[in-house]
Formats: sequence, C-alpha cells, structure tokens
Amino acid sequence: MREFLLYSRLGRTEPHWSNLHDAGRLDIVYECIVTSLFLSHGLRRDVTFHAVLNGPPNPPMHLQINGEELYDVRTDIDTWNTILHKAVNGKPHPGVTTKKTSFEALLKTKAQTNSIYILEEHGKSISEIELAENPLFILGDHVGLPKNAERYAQRYGTKVSLGKTPYLAASCITIINYLMDVQERKQRTSGAATSF
Repeated sequence: MREFLLYSRLGRTEPHWSNLHDAGRLDIVYECIVTSLFLSHGLRRDVTFHAVLNGPPNPPMHLQINGEELYDVRTDIDTWNTILHKAVNGKPHPGVTTKKTSFEALLKTKAQTNSIYILEEHGKSISEIELAENPLFILGDHVGLPKNAERYAQRYGTKVSLGKTPYLAASCITIINYLMDVQERKQRTSGAATSF
C-alpha cells in the first residue's frame, strides 16, 4: 500500500465554485488524484490519496480517495469537478470521504502505520535510499509546503528529493509511482528488498 498527502493552502472547503482552478486551485488536487490512482484502462487499488484543504470558509478539510473502494469515475476534469463538489458538500461518492481533520492530526495518526517521506528539493536523493513498506509521501501545492507544516512533518518522517528540478506535484507523484512499481517488481523477482 502506498499513500500520497497533498497540503492544499487554498483549496475551497465549500461547493460554491464554477471551476476547479477558481476553487483555490482544486485543479491541482484533481491532477494529483488522477496521477496517484489512474493507470491506462485501470485504477491503482493499492493507493490512497489524501488532500488537506485549508481554504475558506471552513478549513481544514481532509479529503480521502481510497483506490480500493473507488468506482464510477473517469479521468476528465468535469467528472472530478462534480465529485469534489459533492465531497466538500458532505455528499457521498464510492471511495471518496471528507472529515474535519487537520494536516497535523492526520499526519500524527498516519505515522503510527506508515513510513513518512516529505518531498523537498534539498532532501536526500530518493535514489540513495530504500523506501520502507507502506510509504506515505507528503507534497505541497503550487506554492509549496508551508515551513511550519514541513517542520511538523519532520518529527515523523524523512525529507527526500527527486533532484533539483522543481517538478509539479502531479509529476512528482507519477515519478514516485514509477519508482515504487520498479522496486516492487524487483522485490517480487528477487524475494528481497532492493533500492532503485
């Protein structure tokens, strides 16, 4: 199982918007959902995506997308505009839930069961470490992870880097999924843990 956690500074916590971009950049949340969970003609059932929305009027809001339970979805933005409208309005969709949970509270809970990795350009190169089982990767939005959130996350995890190139959050997730897929294939082949 792998998990991704996006800190959204401005993501709206009410459903009154016309498009995801103007809803506090929920378009970034949408892009990260798609890259986390979707394969060509399939879904990653072993992935859970989290976003903590910190925009007005009622922050924080923890949005969770559980790949194991998700269905009746497509990758297009209109589908997710509808789903996210429902979610922040408290209406159910299979595999999609929201709770009134802060970034700090969620991270503290997750640290009990997951290995925490904070994506940061100046962290240790991800190619030099062996990722543990049940990883949770923390990412910032287009502005980046706030310093106070980054410091809090470091209580529980390790900063890792994909290099000095500042990739988009969704691109980071694509790269991590690829690296994890490669590692898992090697482990199945060799029967032992291996690094990249």
